Amino acid sequence: MLLALRRTIVQQTRGFATNNIAVDGFTGAVGNTPLIYLKTLSEQTGSKIYGKAEFQNPGGSIKDRAAVGIVLDAEEKGRIKPGGTVVEGTAGNTGIGLAHVCRARGYKCVIFMPNTQSQEKIDLLRMLGAEVHPVPAVPYENPLNYNHQAKEYAEKLENAIWTDQFDNTANAYAHYISTGPEIWEQTKGDIDGFVCSTGTGGTLAGVGKYLKQKNPKTQIWLADPPGSVLYKYISSGGKLVERGGSSITEGIGQGRVTNNLGTFVNDLSGALHISDEKSISMVYQLLDNEGLYLGASSALNVVAAVELAQKLGKGSKVVTVLCDGAYRYQSRLFSKKWLESKGLGDAIPEYLRKYAVLD
Repeated sequence: MLLALRRTIVQQTRGFATNNIAVDGFTGAVGNTPLIYLKTLSEQTGSKIYGKAEFQNPGGSIKDRAAVGIVLDAEEKGRIKPGGTVVEGTAGNTGIGLAHVCRARGYKCVIFMPNTQSQEKIDLLRMLGAEVHPVPAVPYENPLNYNHQAKEYAEKLENAIWTDQFDNTANAYAHYISTGPEIWEQTKGDIDGFVCSTGTGGTLAGVGKYLKQKNPKTQIWLADPPGSVLYKYISSGGKLVERGGSSITEGIGQGRVTNNLGTFVNDLSGALHISDEKSISMVYQLLDNEGLYLGASSALNVVAAVELAQKLGKGSKVVTVLCDGAYRYQSRLFSKKWLESKGLGDAIPEYLRKYAVLD
């Protein structure tokens, strides 16, 4: 499974040598991202907190890994042939990754996505040549959910695949053979905890499985935004509740246990609920203290890393992922009017409001 991706990873010299050439083009350039030491937060907690710079992938987000992994898996299994069509239901970043991969490998890309996503993401998808269908944001149980619409569309076409990012475990496997090993090598195995939010569950499951296999004592935690059921599911020992509420974060949170998450959910150490107020505050803190211009899901992950470090105690070493940059959300995250419309105007510390420059 994913033999081409595994070969690419093995052939690359880690350590981020400047003489590496991505001979496979876009797909060969995905991964091998730096691990950034978050100095200010580490000093404040007495721990060492690191963020894996997934925004440095060529398509700009961690979802490049899933996109490459799923497409290569489909090719190896003969599910798609040259000139075919790749269809997906996505909140944005997986679609962007798939659009890049499709351009690089000669496929047509069709994306169904909730109409609640940022205009920046929609515009970028179309600029990359994808056919985009924004549809009403309805629960997964509703037949009009964007995932079901994507599946039905793909089934009507010849030489087409629905990539099924939520339940296609090639997603988690891509992280098991790339993101997890990279983190282990970069930390030299000296890691006490890993935490991140989950949409498909691929990153958390793949990384968590690898790290746990290397050291069963490593704690793996899930971070969850408002409106998601996973925090309560894990905290209650496996009781699913009806989804309610919403979050300003995009592409994370879930109303069910996906197949990807299901491969690891019973091995999780715990879960953390992170409010939108904390996430917004951290967007601005990271910009001011670390010079990192990151989206809300990345900020949520960092909040969770801080809270996990506090749980594990001084001297602990915690890693999270920095999913993507803020430029895909800047018209919202740095707009005073938009933040105030969501009741989040006061979430920005007074001394950081100078960065909210958009009206």
